[in-house]
Amino acid sequence: MSLSPSTVFHLSAGAARAREASNALPEWNLADLYPAIDAPEVAADLARVDAECAAFEETYKGKLAEIAPSQAAGEKLGAAVKRFETIGELLGKLGSFAGLVYAGNTTDPKRAKFFGDVQEKTTAASSHLLFFTLELNRIDDKLIEKAFADPTFGYYRPWIEDVRKEKPYQLDDRLELLFHEKSVTGEAAWNRMFDETIASLRFKAGGKELTLEPTLNLLMEPEEAKRKEAAEALAEVFRVNLRTFARITNTLAKDKEISDRWRGFEDIADERNLSNRVEREVVEALVSSVRAAFPRLSHRYYAMKAKWLGKERLEYWDRNAPLPKVEQRPVNWDEARDTVLSAYGGFSPKMADIARRFFDERWIDAPVRPGKAPGAFSHPCVPSVHPYVLLNYQGKPRDVMTLAHELGHGVHQVLAGKQGALMAATPLTLAETASVFGEMLTFRALLAKTSDAFARKAMLAQKVEDMLNTVVRQIAFYTFERKVHTERKQGELTAERLGEIWMEVQAESLGPAIHLGPGYETFWTYVGHFVHAPFYVYAYAFGDCMVNSLYAVYERADKGFAERYLDMLAAGGSKHHSELLKPFGLNARDPEFWQNGLGLIDRMITEIETLDAKA
Repeated sequence: MSLSPSTVFHLSAGAARAREASNALPEWNLADLYPAIDAPEVAADLARVDAECAAFEETYKGKLAEIAPSQAAGEKLGAAVKRFETIGELLGKLGSFAGLVYAGNTTDPKRAKFFGDVQEKTTAASSHLLFFTLELNRIDDKLIEKAFADPTFGYYRPWIEDVRKEKPYQLDDRLELLFHEKSVTGEAAWNRMFDETIASLRFKAGGKELTLEPTLNLLMEPEEAKRKEAAEALAEVFRVNLRTFARITNTLAKDKEISDRWRGFEDIADERNLSNRVEREVVEALVSSVRAAFPRLSHRYYAMKAKWLGKERLEYWDRNAPLPKVEQRPVNWDEARDTVLSAYGGFSPKMADIARRFFDERWIDAPVRPGKAPGAFSHPCVPSVHPYVLLNYQGKPRDVMTLAHELGHGVHQVLAGKQGALMAATPLTLAETASVFGEMLTFRALLAKTSDAFARKAMLAQKVEDMLNTVVRQIAFYTFERKVHTERKQGELTAERLGEIWMEVQAESLGPAIHLGPGYETFWTYVGHFVHAPFYVYAYAFGDCMVNSLYAVYERADKGFAERYLDMLAAGGSKHHSELLKPFGLNARDPEFWQNGLGLIDRMITEIETLDAKA
């Protein structure tokens, strides 16, 4: 049921207890941000942040160059950064609330208007802050280094050093302001159009009209007829909307190409690599390692799965089908919660205690509702509040792993919050480490309790499929994006051409054991990461391989591993990946690092083959 904004955030304590007792799925309580969209606190904070942004500009614009050589430069610059951070936190709180309200029902006109209005007002207010990092970057390196002697300014050294990495790509002040203000009518507007289009789609399957998430969920049904019907329903609706999705993709790719050209980025993924604080050669090593491993990982596994299903080749709707004769028992919410918390607690009681707060304090929104944003996420909000997790929970075993994944993000975000608003955020490559590690803990805890050979094989197969989706599929997505953005430089791509590129990269990654039949060429359309965060997807593979390497260290490490791991998460964005991995003896620049990560998947497939031979 879709609730109005005035009721969704005001459930009484008694109603919450009754709902918990009935094992109903929880809905988040956003009152820790604001009571409601029409609450006076929202209007007051919008007015306050506008005034504070303008006052900050009045105080500091054009004056940092005068402050830098002064005797008290460190103290004054430190005070300025601290004030900048405080204002940024208020902007983040407003933006988080508006975004979460909108995610709850993207088809509700009132929520959409509220989201759009807040976005416009915060963009306008924050335009007064644009000058600050630009002027900081114009200060001579020697003066900045001298100012770091002040404890306040020195505390922000990691953030300031990251900001200064942007220096070669920054434009003059008026151009930066233009880019900033036009983002509302450019990239952000196309993002919103994508979200609202996806949320409005309906697919006829199983005698019902379904939204995207329940229809995708049918691709994991035991009965092939249901999977096929769902796949064909998806393809039919995607095909009808190809023109819209092709327009969104072409426009955003061109928009990015313009920005990259003006800023001087050489490669189409360099902006993402810079924001991830990861070197291009590290990403290239990851991508080449994964692509070289396709035959021994995905090609090999799917050939084995085809035999299990009694087929020469799998159809594309069989890729995530459950194994034959494996009980597909629905997992209720309480069981899912207890499973994840138990696994987390076995690793670290502190980690479980943090995760438990998400359930106890209603930081999770779990039900599938019409208009609700698809997929799952953990939004960090701001350090002064806490993260919120969105799920579309339907009781599948994979949903339990999704819960473990998002709670990994949530724990990470809580721990990193102590770094403050400027340094809590973690580059995407490292952000996916905590989530994938949470999945691995949950999987290993369940596997350790399983002695039956057939059940063990089924669990390993499920985990391998999840890892293939995280590593192989995401690198294929990255390859798709690279091809699309490269070709877009020569002109618009037709929907047909986009489908051709999609089929090429999927065939390469999935291998000959999967038949990519008619209809599958449209499945690029619903991948939100292509729209919201170009080239984000390699971060999943980065995180998975990193977790595999970390877990190998954990299995042979002393009992201090958990503490070192939580310290790594608590560092947030204050340290480079090389510095964070050093205590574990790992180095992402070493080619062996990626081979070790991929080797775990290889060994799991080998174990499945061994169990299969004994059956």
